[in-house]
Order: sequence, then structure tokens, then C-alpha cells
Amino acid sequence: MAGDGTDALLGLNDPAPFGLFNAAGASPFLLIGDHAGAAIPAALGDLGLSAADRRRHIAIDIGVHELGHRLAERLDAAFLYQTYSRLVIDCNRDPVRDDAIPAVSDGSRINGNEALDATARAARVAAIHAPYHRAISDMIGARCASGRDTILLSLHSFTPVMDGIARPWDVGVLHWLGRTDFAHAMLATLRDDGVLAVGDNVPYAMDATDFTVPFHAFARDLSYAEIEVRQDLIGDSQGQSIWADHLRRAAEAALLRISE
Repeated sequence: MAGDGTDALLGLNDPAPFGLFNAAGASPFLLIGDHAGAAIPAALGDLGLSAADRRRHIAIDIGVHELGHRLAERLDAAFLYQTYSRLVIDCNRDPVRDDAIPAVSDGSRINGNEALDATARAARVAAIHAPYHRAISDMIGARCASGRDTILLSLHSFTPVMDGIARPWDVGVLHWLGRTDFAHAMLATLRDDGVLAVGDNVPYAMDATDFTVPFHAFARDLSYAEIEVRQDLIGDSQGQSIWADHLRRAAEAALLRISE
């Protein structure tokens, strides 16, 4: 935890490396938010970024923190989320990858990430990436040990325009290997709405670039889905409530489909 003297990066006034809401949630769903936070350790200053850049999609999955809390309430699920900006370290990347600590993102230079040595990178991994993933592993392990089913539901959001190209989807469902039954059922139930523009493995396709779902779900043979909601749809309280309702209905219907 931050400020307890166990790491060299986080200070007394820095937040803990992850948050946990509704830890005792009784549903089989475990919600996670790899990019839900925007905090930067005080020791790193502003990473050389403007205030505007620190609020952009390059720094945080806009709306996911609030969406995750609302969805957790509706599903009676636990929500475990990252509190630090993905520009400090991206918790959905293997920490050995260069893009786990990017020097450039969507046209913005992150001066505080340039020319980092191995010690500086390791400090970010130890203080933020490792505790977050250890918390997910511990929670899944405890649930398994008590005989509880777990469906990993990873929440993300995407910018409506990237590299000048508009993205027309309202929501995407990502999947790859392992137990894809729930992801496919979630895709079908969202499409049943008939109004939403629902994408299959868009705007990103899950692959070896992703870390969290493959690392935690594949090895334990857990059902999972990674959900990408367009950021302009969940940028305010009303949108977050609407999408918490959409995702609750879809998740519950998908659970019924795979249980039949």
C-alpha cells in the first residue's frame, strides 16, 4: 500500500495502487478496470504532460471508474480497479513490453517516460503493476477456494476518433482464447437490443498485446469478456447510469445463456 514504506516510488500522500468496491459482492461477476484511474505518483510530477493531456483517453479510460461502480451495484459484484494512469504503467500490458510505459501516445510525447532505465521501470512495476495483479489473483484464488464461480468482466472505454478515423460502434466485446462462451453470449445479448451498434473484437481485437484477461482468465479456465464502451457515451452521470443498465441486462442474460 502507498506510504507504508514497502516501495520506493509511492509516497505517504499517494493513493494505493488499486481500489476495491463491494468486495463482498455475491454475484459470480468480478469486474476489473485496468485503466480506471488517472493518478500520477508525486515523485513523477506530471510526466511532462499538460493538464489537458492528463484528462485525455491516452491517460485514462474515461467513464470506467464511475461505470464500474454503478454496474457493481446493479450486479452485486466486486469491482477491482487501477487508480494510476496508464501512462505511469499500463496494467493491461506485460511489464516487459516497451509500450507498458509509452513514450508517445496518440501524438502526445510523454517526456517523463523517455529514456527510463531498468531501475525506474522496475520501480513502477513493483509499486503499481504487481500489486494490482496480485490483488486480482488473490481474489480469484479465494473465490475458487470457497467454491465460487467467477466470470471476469473487464471494463474499458475507447475514444470516438483515433488517428483521424471515426469509430461507429457504441460498444465492443473482446475475446480471444480460453473459455469464450460468456463473451459470445454477451455479444449476442447486446445485439438483441436492436438499437446499439455492437462490435465483435472492435475497436481492438484481443490478442497477445493484452495482459489482464489472458493472464488471469486463461490459466484458470474462467469465462470472461472484455467490454469497450465509447467514451462519449459514458462521459457523464446520465450516460454512466444508462450503460450500467445496458451491461447489467446483457450480463445477466448472457449468464442465463451459458447456464442452459
